[in-house]
Amino acid sequence: MRASFESVLKDKNCLHINRLLYDVQPKKVHRVAFLLLDNFSMMAFTGAVDALVTANLMSTSPLYEIVVVGRTDLVTSDLGISISVDCNLNDLKESQQNLILVCGGFRVDLQANQNIRTKLRSAASAGVTLGGLWNGSYFIAEAGLLDGYDCAFHPDGRAMMAELFPKVKLSKDSFTLDRNRIGCAGANSSLGMMLEIVRLEHGDSLVRAVEEVLNCDKTKDAVDISALILDKNLTLPQPLKVALELMHSNIEEPLTIDEIVSHSSLSRRQLERLFCRYVNVTPPRYYLELRLTYARQLLQTTNKSLVDIAVASGFVSISHFRRCFREFFDIPPGRFRTGQHKVR
Repeated sequence: MRASFESVLKDKNCLHINRLLYDVQPKKVHRVAFLLLDNFSMMAFTGAVDALVTANLMSTSPLYEIVVVGRTDLVTSDLGISISVDCNLNDLKESQQNLILVCGGFRVDLQANQNIRTKLRSAASAGVTLGGLWNGSYFIAEAGLLDGYDCAFHPDGRAMMAELFPKVKLSKDSFTLDRNRIGCAGANSSLGMMLEIVRLEHGDSLVRAVEEVLNCDKTKDAVDISALILDKNLTLPQPLKVALELMHSNIEEPLTIDEIVSHSSLSRRQLERLFCRYVNVTPPRYYLELRLTYARQLLQTTNKSLVDIAVASGFVSISHFRRCFREFFDIPPGRFRTGQHKVR
């Protein structure tokens, strides 16, 4: 029976576990259209797009098809950078989209536009989910499509929204998802909003894998000893933190579990309980998965020989390293390096 990742490192390695790439039914592709307005927030736009693009990379088959829409061929962002669109708004087949997001920004002119209003109403009639980034939800509300819905909106515009659209339920949350209406209040919340969309459509595991890529440097003292599920857990017991730090700092020459226990101020049994509760596996198992993750990273990013990688990852023999790597990734390390693990 083959081994597999069981700890919180599973999501960190999910893209590279060969067994995931076979006998998987293609998933339904969701079409997402981003309508860019003049002076749209580049940060809000790229954060939302990044969540979807990375979800595609983490999946065995494409999940999202993205189309960038504008009223002109080039749309200038708030940074002065122009983006070439895939489709003019007049040509957008709105009823074929699953989600249409109106991309606003601090300097976007919030004025009614007949073309946008018509397209949004047509999309709503077809059951398409509508959303706004920053203050993009203004155009959804102006089309009469936000009455009775929660709406996240940039603080500077909430007074205006309350006066113009009293039936819209303004929220102080950074983003809202209310049935088939979504929205975020600014540039920083677009990524979180789209990750929540991915979570609702494809589950927690995929989102954790995406977060491993996009949020790796989110905390000031982020240490690559664990998945973000540990980094974000403010209640993580200090003895467990010490043990994880020791493992991370001693990969080439692994410590014994007894040595780690001696630095953690706990008994071996108590430390095992903490690992099982927070990391999902025993200390030895996590240590092995951590070393194999380190080996996988070296295979991908260096030209070191397999022998050097085995040593750097704490394996006493190349044969033991090859056997463990194959058991966990379903592919020999040499073939992994040549790129044969990738989806064809």
